[in-house]
Formats: sequence, structure tokens, C-alpha cells
Amino acid sequence: MSSFRNAIPRRAHKERAQPESRKKFGLLEKHKDYVFRAKAFHRKEEILQKLKVKAANRNPDEFYFKMIKTRTVDGVHKPGIEANKYSPEELMLMKTQDKGYLMQKIQSEKKKIERLEASLHSVNGQSSRGHVYYAEDAEEAKEIQIRSLENGEFPTHEAVPERIRRQVAKSYKELEARKKRVNDMERIHRDMAMKMELRKKGRKRKLREDEMVCPTTTPVYKWRTERKR
Repeated sequence: MSSFRNAIPRRAHKERAQPESRKKFGLLEKHKDYVFRAKAFHRKEEILQKLKVKAANRNPDEFYFKMIKTRTVDGVHKPGIEANKYSPEELMLMKTQDKGYLMQKIQSEKKKIERLEASLHSVNGQSSRGHVYYAEDAEEAKEIQIRSLENGEFPTHEAVPERIRRQVAKSYKELEARKKRVNDMERIHRDMAMKMELRKKGRKRKLREDEMVCPTTTPVYKWRTERKR
């Protein structure tokens, strides 16, 4: 019987819109909007009630160090600055992990770039094993292009569908973006490696521009030679 009941067309009960005289108040609140607002109101009310009970039952003699290490700015608690939270060894370990993760992402991006370049090469028909034709003028180039098309070597640009051309253009944009991302990550990796080396023991100094063989904007450091035991 349930299937027959569902087969009978029913009238769709629609909620009324905002009357014309009340258009200035915006959209009329529907029942689902009221339910959402009411649930949010009661949830906040319950939280405030729990906080009131907790404040009423608290011990006036209790003390936490965060009471003096935190401060309130515009009614929002701001934690204090923890300068020496980690030891130098722990900081070095975290830097090493970040450097390893960054190198892994660089290698992954380079593999994606290689696959993308290979697919674009195959789409354009420019295989490294193909023949290279040289033409003296535009007419000879057109003849070579027509002859190659008849032999089935590679299609002309006009023969490629518009959808394929759009996909190729999109792939080239993705390739450029990935190359830029790899360059940025390699630069960050070099900076992290330099900071890790500077954290290590040993006397070092920053070279001046007149002391550099190839002057560059990147800072160059020189370590003092030490005798290893």
C-alpha cells in the first residue's frame, strides 16, 4: 500500500514569501531558519548555564600559573610568549624533518613535471625519434606539412579539435605553475639548509662583496678551518 500511496500526486505546500509592505526587512524567515537559530540559541544558553555553575562551585584558593602568564585583550585570552619551549636539539630535529619533507615534495613535483612534459610531447607529436625537416620558405614548409599529414606522421594545428587545444593550453599553464612551485620550494630548501648550517658549531663570518669571486645578493659565509681529531 505504501507504493500506491507514494504514487498519488500530492500538493506541494509552499511557504509564503515576504509581503510587499515588509520588503524593506529583507527575506522572510522560513521554518528551517527558525529551527537553526533556535538550536544555536539554546546551545549557547546551555554553555552559559554550565559556565555559571562552574564559576559558582570553583575554589577561591585554586591557582594556576596560566593565571599570571596569560593576558586578556578585548575580552580574548592571549597566551604568553614561550621563548624556550624547545631545546636546541629538538629545534634542530624539527628543522631536519621539515627539510626532508620539503625535499620529498620537490622530488614528487619533479616527477609530475616529467610526466606532464612527456604527455605534452606525445600530444604535440614532437617525438625525439622523429625526423626534422628544413624548408627554404613558407611554401616549401607548407608542402612538407601536407606531405607529412598524408603519410600520417603528425597532424597540423588546424586538424586538432578545439577541445584538445584547450586541454593542451591548460596543461601548459599547469606545467608553468608546477615549475614555479618547484623553484620556490628549492629556494626555501636552500634557505633552510643554510640556517641549519649556521646553527652548527664552528667559527664563521659573512663575506663582503669585494671578497666574493662571483658577487651575489645571497649572503655567503666562510667557516674557519679547524683541525679534526
